[in-house]
Amino acid sequence: MNVGKPMGSVVGAGELAGVKVTVIGLGRFGGGVGVTRWLCGQGATVTVTDQAGRNELAESIQALDGMDVAFHLGGHDRADFLAAELLIVNPAVPREMPLLAEAAAAGVPRTTEINLFLQRCAAPVVGVTGSVGKSTTTAMIGDILRRRRTTHVGGNIGGSLLEELPRILPDHVVVLELSSFQLEDLPIIGVSPHVAVMTNLAPNHLDRHGTMDAYAAAKKNIFAFQTGRDVLILNAADPIVSKWAAQAPGRVEMFDPRGEPFELSLPGAHNQANAQAAWTAARQFGIDRATAAQALRDFPGLPHRLQFVTRRDGVRYFNDSKCTTPGGAIVALEAFPPRQAVIIVGGYDKHVSFEELGTALARRAKAVVALGATREAIIAAIQASQTEGTPPIERAEDLPAAVALAKKHAAPGDVILLSPACASYDMFTNYEHRGMMFVKLATA
Repeated sequence: MNVGKPMGSVVGAGELAGVKVTVIGLGRFGGGVGVTRWLCGQGATVTVTDQAGRNELAESIQALDGMDVAFHLGGHDRADFLAAELLIVNPAVPREMPLLAEAAAAGVPRTTEINLFLQRCAAPVVGVTGSVGKSTTTAMIGDILRRRRTTHVGGNIGGSLLEELPRILPDHVVVLELSSFQLEDLPIIGVSPHVAVMTNLAPNHLDRHGTMDAYAAAKKNIFAFQTGRDVLILNAADPIVSKWAAQAPGRVEMFDPRGEPFELSLPGAHNQANAQAAWTAARQFGIDRATAAQALRDFPGLPHRLQFVTRRDGVRYFNDSKCTTPGGAIVALEAFPPRQAVIIVGGYDKHVSFEELGTALARRAKAVVALGATREAIIAAIQASQTEGTPPIERAEDLPAAVALAKKHAAPGDVILLSPACASYDMFTNYEHRGMMFVKLATA
């Protein structure tokens, strides 16, 4: 069905030729690489600034080899903000940065990579956000739509699609995973995706947003600028997002996480919920259920998202390193029978409550191994729900020690599950680094 006209249009080549642009935040994992390459291709005069130094950013710098870029690294120069004609801000950069405020006061415009893409994309866009499940849901939607349409998948799940713009045609579909960090700057351009999917909402990134209200407000930008021709897809079972229908400018469809199940290779009720959301989004483009069911049956899952790693001595290992919220860890734990999972939890502190996670661990885990900055807070939450059957709790100093301790508690038929409920920044460069180390330890 027709879900509205494409947002914006492809602006003629050279629109940024000669414009002085500063990219703020290159990132160690290429967060600013795609937009920098695209800006150079547009003929802009590009400066990249980052607090990190050359050694930390070596991989990202290498990806820009041969590009005409000025790198100002190891700190920020005020002139790069105030003398620029446009600032491109990486999602990870704190919006309260004083230099950003000073540039705004001086009238220097700013935007983001996602904003640049949305303004120029000729194809309809499906945007997916939520606290848990957005990556898997995005990938599922992409796999379903590819059965009938040329489909491009990007955003938070992958790299920038800016350089793909010349190849993205009006009859194609783009599927973007959008984080709250990416969504909070959509008001700059007043654009939302044609089809917006909200999987759920639970406490997350409160270290950045401060309050749940502010976090929810960032998420709501995914539909705030829709028109009457657009579609918002909400989780009917989520007590928060199910109430957002009245705020939607366009049509609203609800998906039921407990709807008619699909045959999946992935464990857990949460993946059935992801599949229901994906099917609801795909049918906005005329996809029939049989086509969706076949695509979902073949869907292999994503690395670091409840990924089956190996079976050793009768014990299965699952890598859920992408899980950075307590709610996500509860969902992963509930994918297995009670007292079957020896779970490894803990990491960087995002200032969220572990009360519900502590209760779930006390009631369902066979054993708990805690590590990282949040170790003691998680243990305290478990002990607050202590009962006669509370699982044994181990403290680990690092991931190798955690895996070794988990093995001691696992018997044939059990599961060792890395589902940290926290970000990785206290001990790892990112969740992928953490997950790859777990896989290495599990398969060694």
